[in-house]
Amino acid sequence: MADYSNSGILFKNESPNEKAPAYKGKINVDGKEFELAAWVREGKSGKFLSLKVQEPREKKPKPEPTFDDVPDDLPF
Repeated sequence: MADYSNSGILFKNESPNEKAPAYKGKINVDGKEFELAAWVREGKSGKFLSLKVQEPREKKPKPEPTFDDVPDDLPF
C-alpha cells in the first residue's frame, strides 16, 4: 500500500462562482487530512497560486422528512 503522508492533490473546480477556488483537493500533513484550495492570481512578477488549508468541514446529514412538514389544507 502506498504512503501518501505529507502530500496532496488538487482538481480543477468547475464552480460558476467567481470567488470560488480554481482548484480544490486534499492534503495530508503528518497523517492528518486537510482541505486544500487554490486561486490563480496575477502579481507584479506574473501569475501565481494562492493557497488555503483548513480542517475538513463536517457534512451535515439532511433531516428525514416527516408528516409534520406536510400542510393540513391540501385539496385532496
